Amino acid sequence: MATTWLQTRSKVCGSIIITSLPHWLERQLEKERERLVLWLPVFFGLGIAIWFVVPYQSGWIGLMLCSAGGVMLGFAMGVRRRLGQSIAIGSGAFLLGMAYIWWRAVMISAPVLAYPVTTEFSARITAVEAQPARAKLRLLVTPLDRDDLPPRIRLTASEEQGTDLQPGDYIGVRARLSPPPRPGLPGGYDFARRAWFEQLGAVGTVMGPVSRAQLSEKRAGTPLRARLTSHIHKRVDGSAGGIAAALVTGDRGAIADAEEEAMRRSGLAHLLSISGLHVTAVIGFTMLASLRLLGLFSRFALAGYVLPAAAAMAALMGGGYTWLAGAEVPTLRSFIAALLVLIAILMGREAITLRLVAAGAAILLLWRPEALMGASFQLSFAAVATIIALHELPWVKAFLARRDEGWGLKIWRGLAGLMLTGLAVEIALMPIGLFHFHKAGLYGALANIIAIPLTTFIIMPAEAMALALDTIGMGKPFWWIAEWHLNWMIWLAHQVANAPGSVRTMPEMPLTGYALLLAGGLWLLIWQQPWRLWSLAAITLGLIIIIAQPRPDLIISRDGRHVAARSDGDQFAVLRMGRQSYARNMMMEAAGTDEEPLAIKYWKQAQCNSDFCRWDQKGSDGSDFRILASLSHRMADYSSLIAACKDADIVISDRRMPKACEPKWLLVDRAYLADHGGMILHLGNKPRLLNVAPDNTDHPWHQAERVSGNDEQ
Repeated sequence: MATTWLQTRSKVCGSIIITSLPHWLERQLEKERERLVLWLPVFFGLGIAIWFVVPYQSGWIGLMLCSAGGVMLGFAMGVRRRLGQSIAIGSGAFLLGMAYIWWRAVMISAPVLAYPVTTEFSARITAVEAQPARAKLRLLVTPLDRDDLPPRIRLTASEEQGTDLQPGDYIGVRARLSPPPRPGLPGGYDFARRAWFEQLGAVGTVMGPVSRAQLSEKRAGTPLRARLTSHIHKRVDGSAGGIAAALVTGDRGAIADAEEEAMRRSGLAHLLSISGLHVTAVIGFTMLASLRLLGLFSRFALAGYVLPAAAAMAALMGGGYTWLAGAEVPTLRSFIAALLVLIAILMGREAITLRLVAAGAAILLLWRPEALMGASFQLSFAAVATIIALHELPWVKAFLARRDEGWGLKIWRGLAGLMLTGLAVEIALMPIGLFHFHKAGLYGALANIIAIPLTTFIIMPAEAMALALDTIGMGKPFWWIAEWHLNWMIWLAHQVANAPGSVRTMPEMPLTGYALLLAGGLWLLIWQQPWRLWSLAAITLGLIIIIAQPRPDLIISRDGRHVAARSDGDQFAVLRMGRQSYARNMMMEAAGTDEEPLAIKYWKQAQCNSDFCRWDQKGSDGSDFRILASLSHRMADYSSLIAACKDADIVISDRRMPKACEPKWLLVDRAYLADHGGMILHLGNKPRLLNVAPDNTDHPWHQAERVSGNDEQ
């Protein structure tokens, strides 16, 4: 009897919940009707992101069919109702996003080099990027009469090899070419994916001198951007000159690695990439100057033409600046947003809103959908959305509202608002920085309080005046002002970067935790009703997943040459110190440590000779593992090698080991790495293995047409 009563009660409660839930959601969505449009670019972008994450075509088709079912469900529920509209439009946006990125990735297909080759060929230079800080040049070239090579190749040459090279030059080179590299470790940078969308089929290094064709036609002049960059470098020396050029043309090649790393660790790296701050400063100053100058003409002002004319001049100046800076994603995003602000001002509408951010994101995703997966897109839009959402809060509006008070209070209120905004942005951007770069600065808000006004109101105006006055040879005083303040900003970056605890490092962040943080953040930023606090559940769960992620115990690179093993605490030791700092830095990033590694051969628990290193390593639960790693390609004594293999738990080698080499748990040799790529291991009673994404997915850069590239032609 009691059981029957409970069953009846549960059925009644279930039916009430099922019946009332849609009505409750309908009411909530009606309250948020002004914010529903903000979810359009979110679901469109979600379709793009899922396409990149899901490896196989069957998964894409299945998800697209499910989203089509969501569209039909929304129509069945009634498109005149908010819930039906939301389901139909959200599912449709997801479907379009996935279909659009798939179509774009297929349409831009280009051949890719099959394997590394050394060859000679003639080519036409299409772009030149100088890197004075590294004494190198990057050349984008098109090979001539070589069907066995990709149509676009990126070469790296020394300054001596590439003296006075310009776009349009025809050259002959001997180069070592390789396919665009895949990630060396799980979570590593996937240059092969980026190269696919840039239609790069190979990268390489120039070997020997570069010969040039003697052409009868007039040589094309150096591009304006390159001439302007060179002019700035002549006026301002060193890394200060590199930053000065970065602020004007976006060229960062003259910034030394030490200064660039200091800017990154201090939270000032965004100043090196032309984005919202720079474009806003240019358009804002142009708008202000135009309003003042045009307002002097009474007839023009009385006719009501001042504001439209000033907006047009600001738009032209912003467009020119965007083109000059190379039209990168952050610059384009900022320019699009600025145009929308100008249009809103002319229409008499509120200019700075989340609708502006959503419109800018939608336009950029339609133009370059692949940009969504880059750190630049995510950092830019997260920062802007956080600032706008923060300033929409009633208590923030009330605190920052203008009022009749003394200058001291006004300055204090402004600094407090800047500090609050900086902290909010730092909190919002920290997970993105940790996911992409495995490190994030903790004192960025404090550094930006000084650096942003310094850049906006002193350095950039001084550079603009210096460039303008250089036309009559009078720009030197303003170059001195810009250089002095740039050097002071570099000093500030080093002080903040070297402060104790200035950087938080983290190993590979679980994708699930990162996705939960992003979903929770979007839910919190977009909605305005109390249900926005539901986001705290997703954010908390994401943080738990991320915090629970242990540091790796063993890291093995894609080629098997580089191995990092965890010692005590955050200290790691590497198998090969060598000169390949890039590989070593990549492994330390994956390890989530900022400390310099040791050499395994100096470990007390390690025994090394010229061919192998063997050491005992403890897992996270205290269990012992014996690791054997090869150092050379010399033939070892067969019987000794087999015995050492049987004594080891894990054997690591960049060469193919004999079949008789059978360690107790795992053999990682060339054959295994070719199938699985680089890996991260967590040792314990139940060891866990994290591999790079497989190379046999259905993404076009894995299924591309391959060209052989004849060796030594």
